[in-house]
Amino acid sequence: MRTVAPPVATHAYRAGALAFLLATAAILTALAFEYIGGYNPCPLCLQQRYAYYIAIPTLFLALILYTAGRQSTAALVFLLISFAFVANAILGIYHSGAEWKFWPGPDTCAGTAAPLASSPGGLLKSLPTTRIIRCDEAPWRLFGLSFAGWNVVISICLWITALQAAYAAASDARLREAEKSPLA
Repeated sequence: MRTVAPPVATHAYRAGALAFLLATAAILTALAFEYIGGYNPCPLCLQQRYAYYIAIPTLFLALILYTAGRQSTAALVFLLISFAFVANAILGIYHSGAEWKFWPGPDTCAGTAAPLASSPGGLLKSLPTTRIIRCDEAPWRLFGLSFAGWNVVISICLWITALQAAYAAASDARLREAEKSPLA
């Protein structure tokens, strides 16, 4: 009989923890650019954050499930998270394409940086200071990639990492079942 590594020393746990840390770092960076750097997000930018808001606590749950011996359930959760990041990468590609003018952005492509005033007089006063946040204009680029482009890169990395965690957790679950079998 072979010795079983503690859950935190397995590839599944490490891949899941890496996905958790990378997703957390990505959303904290986006929030820092918004609140510290003054880069207000457009509607598509905000939509791309949903995958992170869902994945971070779900990844944490998957890690807890994995350490509690529920490898099959954790594998399924990791797999579902990988689907979220594939969808997020596709949304990021769409957003990047709109920024590069490969195709038009959505009709809701113009948002505002501040809430609208509730009275007509307040609305008129706010017009000169209201900034429109457009989805088809990249406010910043690094190595040719905008925020949306970097989201594609990070989402693909998270997709691959979550898939690795799912595969490793499923393998661990099969191994665990085989060890319980009377034929083992």
